[in-house]
Amino acid sequence: MISSGVDERHIFEDNASGSKDNRVGLAQALEYFKEGDVLVVWKLDRLGHSLPHLIEIVSHLKPKGVGFKSLTEGMDTSSPSGELLFHVFGTLA
Repeated sequence: MISSGVDERHIFEDNASGSKDNRVGLAQALEYFKEGDVLVVWKLDRLGHSLPHLIEIVSHLKPKGVGFKSLTEGMDTSSPSGELLFHVFGTLA
């Protein structure tokens, strides 16, 4: 994750299945973020256990001024095209 600009001190991990609702690492990450930060994930399915769950998490970040970026899918909500792509995902959900 260093090559993506993420400081090792700011990496949050869960060792449980993504389908578990009790994800300590995710909860810590969501508490940590402040305006101007970007949540970076390796792959979309590493964040949410379903598309609606993913939409819910990212939608929770937006009012806080926190962006979202998925490295594998190349989605970045801090860009207009990434925001559009995310809205298309939301529509499909």
